[in-house]
Amino acid sequence: MEALSALAALLESGFNLAFIGILEVLIILLRSDIVDQGNRVTPVAPKDMSPSYDYIVIGCGSAGSVLANRLSEDGSSTVLALEAGEDEPPISDVPVLTQTLQLTDLDWSFKTEQSTRYCQGMKGHRCNWPRGKVLGGSSVINAMVYVRGHARDYDEWRDAGNPGWGYDDVLPYFKMSENISIPELENSSYHERGGYLTVEDFRYHKPLTKFFLQAGRELGFNVVDVNGADQTGFTLAPGTLRDGLRCSTAKAYLRSASRRQNLHVGTECTVEKILINTTTKVAYAVQFRRGGEVYTVHARKEIILSAGAIQSPQILILSGIGPREHLDELGIELVHHSPGVGRNLQDHVALGGLTYLIDPPNGTSSNDFGGSNTLTLSALMDFLKNATGPMYDLPTNEVLGFVNTKFTDGDLNWPDIQYHFATLSHNGRASSIIAKRNNNLRDEFFDSLWGNIIDHPAFEMPPTLLRPRSRGYITLRDADPYSPPIIVPNYYDDPHDLDVLVQGALIAYNLSQTPTMRLLNTRLNPNRIPECSHFSLPSEEYFRCHARFYSLTIFHPCCTCKMGPPRDAMAVVNSRLRVHGVKRLRVVDASIMPNLPSGNINSPVIMIAEKAAHMIKEDWSSS
Repeated sequence: MEALSALAALLESGFNLAFIGILEVLIILLRSDIVDQGNRVTPVAPKDMSPSYDYIVIGCGSAGSVLANRLSEDGSSTVLALEAGEDEPPISDVPVLTQTLQLTDLDWSFKTEQSTRYCQGMKGHRCNWPRGKVLGGSSVINAMVYVRGHARDYDEWRDAGNPGWGYDDVLPYFKMSENISIPELENSSYHERGGYLTVEDFRYHKPLTKFFLQAGRELGFNVVDVNGADQTGFTLAPGTLRDGLRCSTAKAYLRSASRRQNLHVGTECTVEKILINTTTKVAYAVQFRRGGEVYTVHARKEIILSAGAIQSPQILILSGIGPREHLDELGIELVHHSPGVGRNLQDHVALGGLTYLIDPPNGTSSNDFGGSNTLTLSALMDFLKNATGPMYDLPTNEVLGFVNTKFTDGDLNWPDIQYHFATLSHNGRASSIIAKRNNNLRDEFFDSLWGNIIDHPAFEMPPTLLRPRSRGYITLRDADPYSPPIIVPNYYDDPHDLDVLVQGALIAYNLSQTPTMRLLNTRLNPNRIPECSHFSLPSEEYFRCHARFYSLTIFHPCCTCKMGPPRDAMAVVNSRLRVHGVKRLRVVDASIMPNLPSGNINSPVIMIAEKAAHMIKEDWSSS
């Protein structure tokens, strides 16, 4: 009871990160289902590793965890999976606490480089770019939203010279991974039961979600399965959840394989480089560090790099694969000139911080309509004792919307804007602290927009650009594996991107003025960014200015080791995901995407890994 009293005091004080420690203790004591001690991975220390394995997987994130499971299904093959982080903590299972996981030990805590065109509201004009440093990778710190993208996205991959990657080719791998647990979708031909990854509706929703869905209908958008035949429309956000709790790829794929004797998982093992014979161009070993010791493990068949869109190109360059000029600058011996490594960087950028104020209906609680105080003692007790209540909520992504702007090419079922409808706003007591911290916001910037409306009921619906034309890049500062890479997203480099995003903001405003939303007296936050205040609100000019100050990543970096045929000089891997010019080395993660899919990318990364595992088995079986 002393722990509960202390927790109540922390909550009443307006949110304090210290409460997470107390809550974790309570979870260990009261929620053995979350602790799941009997199924968790037992890491193998380097001294107990074999000198060689058939396969070495670098990174145990959304892709690497899948590969570790699928490749070790064959009991005659040995697999070593190396992860720089540790096991996921019990606290990461709790949906409502998702945002508190950033900038912790679970996060690499990357930042973009300073810019004069975007991220202007951030300290140093640099946006935070979270990436998971933990078993399960970014599937442990993401928002759990399950979206596959549009069929046309994958047909474009195929048509760019990548046979086997059209929608009809990849749909079976989406379904293979999935255990659909949304009743109305269980008989759909687009879904399947029995996969490792459980997909559910979130267990708790605030009443405001019904207003979002009805407002969408009033704008002409149906409620649809966005992973089915038609993506354009609105839906309650489907989640990678199991029994209402986060279902990371570590939970889905690693724990289910944790007792296999032919699978070894090393945690806190940071890969420094891949060793490649410079004469034969064969990748043969991995060098990694744990603590103060450096170790080398050999691969008998092949090495699979699954370190993600930021660190896969970093490790390739450290290993001598990349643009010749850059390797010369770094003093790294060239193994293979591959100019596309680190190029073609893409991300879903959103126009963040557009807050809509509302007046809750008479007789209702403000907490149900945009209020911030969901972490009450009552909610905690519901969670700990009854496995119910607001702690099963994802207030940043309760409803998804996919819409078309005037810039679409005539295909009304290929939306170019996505909304994440959030019943939690920047001006909430708790969320204000988290928003400033997670998004690196300057104090004066935050105060200009929300300082005088703290705790007023509100919501947000940031428009997200689904198919950016702008391309950024990743390079290395030096040859030190522990120096964070240089990340330049180049948001809005192509002016078309900003044009589309502004139209998305205008459609969002139109939705706020539908009859349903007028029942709540919905209106835009009248506060404006000082540097944009000479523009009227709402207007295209204001939204264009606002977007440059609050450039919000949706955490979907990709495409930095893109897949393509040999004729494409910027392609890093082929359609079998083998690295061009180097033998027995593949890349399997978000970096191999030629272009961003139209939606959240965790599910596509899992699909890529499922397909890659099949190809790897197929290739070695035939050889």
